Amino acid sequence: MALQINGAQALVRLLLAEQVREVFGIVGGKLGPLLHAISQQERLRFLGVRHEGAAPMMAAGVHAASGRIAVALGEMGPGGLNLASGLGVAFNNNLPLLAITTNQHRAACYPHSGMFMDLDTVALTRPITKWNAVVHDARRLPELVRRAFREALSGRPGPVHLDIPQDVLSQSCSFEEAEFDVAPASYRFVGRVRPHADDVRRAAALMAQARRPLIVAGGGVVASGAAASVRALAQRWQAPVLPTQMALGVVASDSPHFIGHGGLIAGEPVRLAFERADLVLAVGCRWSSWMWDAHGPLARRSQRLVSINIDPSALGHPALHELALQADASAALEDLLAAGDADLERAVDSGWLRDLRQAREAYASRLAALGEEGEPGEAMHPAALARAIGEALPKDGLAVFDGGHTSFWSNDLTPVHDVRTRFHEPGMSHLGFGLPYAIALQAQQPERAVTLITGDGSFGFTLNELDTARRHRLPVLIIVHNNAAWGIIRAGQRNALGFELGTALDGTDYAAIARGFGCHGERVTALAEVGPAIHRALASGLPAVLDCRTRFVPHPAMPAFASMNRYGFEAVAGPGAVAH
Repeated sequence: MALQINGAQALVRLLLAEQVREVFGIVGGKLGPLLHAISQQERLRFLGVRHEGAAPMMAAGVHAASGRIAVALGEMGPGGLNLASGLGVAFNNNLPLLAITTNQHRAACYPHSGMFMDLDTVALTRPITKWNAVVHDARRLPELVRRAFREALSGRPGPVHLDIPQDVLSQSCSFEEAEFDVAPASYRFVGRVRPHADDVRRAAALMAQARRPLIVAGGGVVASGAAASVRALAQRWQAPVLPTQMALGVVASDSPHFIGHGGLIAGEPVRLAFERADLVLAVGCRWSSWMWDAHGPLARRSQRLVSINIDPSALGHPALHELALQADASAALEDLLAAGDADLERAVDSGWLRDLRQAREAYASRLAALGEEGEPGEAMHPAALARAIGEALPKDGLAVFDGGHTSFWSNDLTPVHDVRTRFHEPGMSHLGFGLPYAIALQAQQPERAVTLITGDGSFGFTLNELDTARRHRLPVLIIVHNNAAWGIIRAGQRNALGFELGTALDGTDYAAIARGFGCHGERVTALAEVGPAIHRALASGLPAVLDCRTRFVPHPAMPAFASMNRYGFEAVAGPGAVAH
């Protein structure tokens, strides 16, 4: 049966075929036909934001939490320009989404003729998307939308973008009804890529020889649903596990195999593990600089590295391997568990895991002791605040860590029990991503408490989205570590160069700002007030901001974190140069 519908209506039908449920953006006149088509579909939820940059951050959060893909909208010109920051978040963290922008009518764009709001949005987004295209004719929408999803979800996932001129959205075309019943499996691969059997046997043999094995679990483990397999392998192998920042919760923070999160910022136990390991099994890890020190990737040539990744470009770069398996993480681990020796741990040093766990427990005890002493009236120590937050949050709640320095304390002192419950943004490290992420999580899982733990500097980037949370009745809790400064930058300016410029952020009452948006807001100045304030905020049923007054204290892992930025510097600047 033939249907006579416009481009926007066809686009919406194609989105529903991919089980898209969330659309984020700001309403715009040229987007009118698409917004009308969305309004006619009960299965689509449109969540209006206050800045387009938040829309792809929210869409990225949808995939990070659920594995589903969402849509971010941008009006022509400035709307598309504003999408760029959020697309960078998605691109650098390998989180797929579909960005849709509109443009001048076809007679005035590509090439553009100088009308107001002209923008070559495809050129703008090309470096921060896996694939993008202009839709010059609505009749091509089925082909191009399917290709967009194929590109977004194949291999290393990532954001994609379609720019659709305004008259293409309103263009009336005849489509066969069957065009919209095509299943995704008919136009993209939906299975799991298994490793070659010979590679599995070689990997199993190497693993059986290891005396001090270490498992590094990356975001690919979460994306493929392989956390249970990592835990099973760790138990059988009696191996420590280091989840990267994209894999928080692959092993719980109270697991006997847990030695820290995210590289050297997890402290001495991680450094010891890499120094002493004789075999590293890296699963779904791309060795970003969170996993470096001043000498490069923590996996050294002195160790055997077995690397598993769906993306061939991530194998051998930047860490060189002895054996690579190009495969889905879940499929590869299933095959390794099936092929491996039942007594896999028989070659492993009996004290290997025990010693690393003891080092982890000693490090955790030192962190827990920080901030126990303080002068009366002194602002809270960030470790003490982070610990109080971790103790007060609901065990089944979700938490987002934002802010450069704040995220370090959160990483250490917020318990984590499972994947897709704690969220960080290591790829772009975009300050301010946290509130859009938290709002998206709350929209998906309204029955769970969602908390953003952020710094005052980071919160300032997107605090306007408090209005979005209030309008859509999404009761996210925002806890601000407020030291009234760009703390790390101030410390760097003072310590390295003996000056200070532009680092002060004092005088702002974030709780009052929250109340101005119609949200719950409280200032918290004493440690004993933290838990009760959290409970009041969660009970309010409103989006809530707790403005917690802290002082800046460098995290113990700051020197190690700084070392990753010195990789290669001396070779360029010369021996003895100082990197700032």
